[in-house]
Amino acid sequence: MGPESAKSFLGQQVVHALPPSEGNQSAERAKQEIDDGRRAKSYVFGAFQPATGEALTVPYDRRTTVNWIDFLDHGEPWLPAEVERVYAILDTLSMHRATDGLLFCLAHPRWEFVFQPTYAASWNLIEPWWKTLRSLALKGRRFETWQEVCDAVAKATAYWKAHRHPFVWGRRRRHRPRRSSGIAIPANVR
Repeated sequence: MGPESAKSFLGQQVVHALPPSEGNQSAERAKQEIDDGRRAKSYVFGAFQPATGEALTVPYDRRTTVNWIDFLDHGEPWLPAEVERVYAILDTLSMHRATDGLLFCLAHPRWEFVFQPTYAASWNLIEPWWKTLRSLALKGRRFETWQEVCDAVAKATAYWKAHRHPFVWGRRRRHRPRRSSGIAIPANVR
C-alpha cells in the first residue's frame, strides 16, 4: 500500500443546512483544513489470506528489494507450518522479480510466486482489502508523522484480526428484489 504519507485523509462529515433567511438559501460549505501533505511518506507491505481473513502488515520507509525480502521473512513464520504450498500473487514491480526473490523461493520451497498480467490491476485480489484497511486506519484523520500512520495501520490490522472473517470479493449485495426488464409491475404490488 503506498506511497502513503503523513497528511490529512478525507472523511465523511455532516454539513448542516442553514435555515433560510432573508435572501439566504445556501447551505453550509464543507470545510477542510489546508494540508499540503509534504511530510514523511513511506510504504506498507501486506499479505492477506482470503479464506481465513488473516492479515499481515509491515511498514517500511522505502519500497526496495531488501525490504521486500525482509517482508517475506516476516511472512514465512506468519503462515501456518502445515500449509504445504504458498502461492504469493504479485504485481509486476521489478523488486518482485529480483534475483533475491528467486533465491528466497529456493530457500523456501513451499513458496511460489504467481505474477498477475500487466495492466490487470483488477485481478490483484489484495486491492479491495487495502481499501478496507485504508478506511479503518486513515479515513477522516490527520497525521503529522509517519509513525502516527504506522500506529494507525497497526491498530487497524489488529482490529481486523480480532474481527476477521473469510473475505468475499465481488460487488456489494443489494437487499432489494430484482426486476426483469420489460415487465411492468402493477402499482399495488410494489
